[in-house]
Order: sequence, then structure tokens, then C-alpha cells
Amino acid sequence: MSIKRALISVSDKTGLVPFVQGLHEMGIEILSTGGTARELRSANIPVIEVSDYTGFPEMLSGRVKTLHPKIHGGLLALRDDAEHMKALADHGIGLIDLVVVNLYPFEQVIKDPKISLEHAIENIDIGGPSMLRSAAKNYRSVTVICNPERYDAVLTEMKNNNGAVSAATRFTLAQEVYARTATYDAAISAFLLKRIPEAKVAETSLPEKVSFSFEKVQDLRYGENPHQKAAFYKDQGPLNGLANLKQLHGKELSFNNIMDLNAAVDFIKEFSQPAAVIIKHNNPTGLAENAKLALAYKQALAVDTISAFGGIIGLNRPVDEATAKLIAKSGFMECVIAPSFSKTALVLLTQKKNVRLIEFDFKALKSGGYDLKKVYGGLLLQDKDELNIASKDLKIASKKKPTKAQIEAMLFGWKVVRGVKSNAIILVKGKRVVGIGCGQTSRVESVNIAIRKAGKDAKGSIMVSDAFLPKTDNVELAHKAGIKAIIQTGGSIADAEVIQAADKYKMVMVLTGARHFKH
Repeated sequence: MSIKRALISVSDKTGLVPFVQGLHEMGIEILSTGGTARELRSANIPVIEVSDYTGFPEMLSGRVKTLHPKIHGGLLALRDDAEHMKALADHGIGLIDLVVVNLYPFEQVIKDPKISLEHAIENIDIGGPSMLRSAAKNYRSVTVICNPERYDAVLTEMKNNNGAVSAATRFTLAQEVYARTATYDAAISAFLLKRIPEAKVAETSLPEKVSFSFEKVQDLRYGENPHQKAAFYKDQGPLNGLANLKQLHGKELSFNNIMDLNAAVDFIKEFSQPAAVIIKHNNPTGLAENAKLALAYKQALAVDTISAFGGIIGLNRPVDEATAKLIAKSGFMECVIAPSFSKTALVLLTQKKNVRLIEFDFKALKSGGYDLKKVYGGLLLQDKDELNIASKDLKIASKKKPTKAQIEAMLFGWKVVRGVKSNAIILVKGKRVVGIGCGQTSRVESVNIAIRKAGKDAKGSIMVSDAFLPKTDNVELAHKAGIKAIIQTGGSIADAEVIQAADKYKMVMVLTGARHFKH
């Protein structure tokens, strides 16, 4: 069935005129609205205004244009249903065979962080999604295009098929419409959800229903393993997070690279001084903060030079020559992510063919949001763990009191342990990690691993535990290794015995009252 009448109303006018010129040359009648009609007329393409076609003017500042029975009746009528066709004839409604609509640029508008709620709402399209959905619902008879990239293929098919579009193409285009309107609505929902406090609505719990929409950035070679397909998707709306990264050198990023880059950013984004972390399989092999970036990197690498091989380096300061020289001597590393690289650093590091150099603006990261975990048949959703503590939040449980330097080291360690997989134990000295035990089913095993990794550096260090110590064996191991202080959550039924053990060994024990499990 050849197309006789088309309704065209678009915000994005890319490729519009050549496409509609092709329709006109095939003798297709063009209905249009507002700016689209003006654009087509300026190209000498005859257009019938929708208001003239319906006999009803645009109104309410353009909010009502196409919401009319002569539009939606012409889209939704089943051509093979005699009752439908009689209703159209009785009411003087003509058929519309092709709809070309793309939506108000809501996602583009809300990229402005200062956008007002009122201005954003005025960019919510009503008529566009309604026409798209009506046309897509009746895909057996109506062709619908929401993506300008489809113009050439559809026009070519029509020219080769006496003005008709195949059933397979109509079905594919209809599916694309529902994907687009779902994405559009999800972007609106997500934006309004962020503005709930602005509307002075009490936020007492997580929302009853959530919608998330993501847009593919790129296909990846494979997932965590070669037999798994994978792709990288970005949030709809303003670019944020790793979708903003800029790769300066090296081969394409992998699924695992992106996961580890995310972990690297998460570890060092909050440190005020130059900080360095090395990530392997989403856990740190070392982390340090120092007045000089090169020293911070050197200290982070020294924690576990064997595990660091092939890792991801995260740096929260521009990479200078001194740091680049150390990285160049470190053996194979997968990636380096930093705010920028000096010219000298780039010259040094681009000599390593396989290292990926990533430029990333840490300051542009936004706090808040949700942490999502997919499970069979559902989704777990929680606030992101961004809890920080200060010295005033600490409860000194032991008889021996911590020094000012120990308190500062504890607070540093508490920032680090939040990102380490549970059960997590780290040993710190000043503002550097010296031992890490992570991802163990037994906390005492994590203690053993952290002490072994620290070696001689365990002596005089501070032990940081992401949750309470359930038994005194953890304290006993720490004492034997020469550890002088412990910071832990507290809250175990064995707290009294654990604190008593600390007192027995003249160790400092501080409780946070906060836990940082990470699974």
C-alpha cells in the first residue's frame, strides 16, 4: 500500500528538506506544523498546516497542536476494519500513512545545570509522543520515523516499491519509536525525581517505581570474559562520570578496564592532597596521599608491586614529568587516569604502546545518586555509600588514647576502606596504605593477608576494619605484628572482650559506629 499523506513535525531538522523533497516528488501530501512547515515552505515544498487540516487553531502557546481526532483517527484507524473506515467517512477524517516526528530536545535542555523546573517542563513534548505512539501502534498500515538517520533508507525503499514500505521495515521502525518514547519518559522521570526537594515534597523513602534509561556509547570487544558480549552505555541527560573521559593514547578500553577505572576514580576523588591508587580486579593494590604526586604514586606502588602489575593507575592531579618517569619504569600497566598530562609526561608515556592514557575531570563528578545491583528477577537499589566521618564522630574505647597523628591516619584509612571489598582490613601509616586484605569470607584471614602484604611496615601501623571485630583473635594477630592502633565499627556482642584484649596489649581502639560493607 503506497503512502499518500505524511504528517511531519520535527525539532531536529537534520536531513529534513531532502527527505521531504523526495516525498513531494512522489506526489505525497505533506501536513506539518510551526517551524517545520516554515522550513519546508522556504525550500518551496507545498505544505498544509495541521490547523488548516483539522479546522482547529493551535492554542495554549503551542501546547495544543496535533491532539485532534482528525490526526489520531487518521493514524489509528484499521484499514481492514469496515466499522473504523465508516467512522472516518462519517466524520470527514482522512488517512495518514506516514508520520515523521522527533521530540522536543528535553535531554539537551536539562544538560544546563542551572535549568529552571518551569523551563524544563515547557520542553516536555506531549503531541510528539502521542503521534509517534499512535502511528507505531498501527504499524501494519502506518510508517513512523523518529530518527533522522532512517530517512535515506525509507525513501530508497519507497522509490523501489511504488511508494510503499515493507511490513518488516514498518515493524522495525515502530519498535524504535517505543524505545525512543521510553527513553524520553525515563529522562523526564529521572529529572523530576532529582527535583523533588525543590518542590518541597518530603523524601521519606526510596521511590515506589524507578525508570532508568541509558544510551549506548560503544560496543566492547567482549565482557569480563571473551565468551560474553558487552557494551558501554551512558546515562541519559547531562554527560557525567566515565562517559566524559577522553582517551589520549592506547588501544580501545575493555569492559574490565572501565570497571577498574570507575573504582580508581571512586577511591581518590575525595582526597584533598595529591593521591594515587593502583586498582586490580576492582580492589586497590595500594593507595597513598602525599604533598607530591610522584611520592604518592611511589608509595602506592610499593604496597604490592607484584599484584600491581597490569593494574589501573588513578591520579587526582595532573601527571608531571617526575610521576610519568616512575610510571614508565613500573612495568606493564593497563591504564592511567588523571585530570591531565603535561607535554613531557605524554611524550614519556606514549612510548609505551599498550598503556591507555585517560584524561578525566574529577571536579565535574556529582555526588549522590543510587547504587544499583541486578539480581535474578529484580533490582536492588540503595543510596551510594558516601558517608564520611570526622574526629568528633569517633569513640575512644580503649584505655590508651590515640595521638593526633593516629587520628589523622585513622580518618585517612577510613576513607580508603570504604571502597575495599569486604571483609576488608587495611593497614596504614600516616597517609599511605601499607597492607591490604580484602574479599575474604573470614575477617581474621583478611588481617593475616594485610599483615603479610605489609611485611616490616606492619610494625607501628594502624589497622582499619570495615566492620566490627567479632573475636579477639584479630586483636591478637595485630599485636603480634606490632600494630599500635585499631579503628573499627563496634557493635559486636564480643565488643567488651575485644576492647579488653586491646587494653591487655596496650593498644588504641577507636569505634566509628558506622560500617562500610562492599560486596
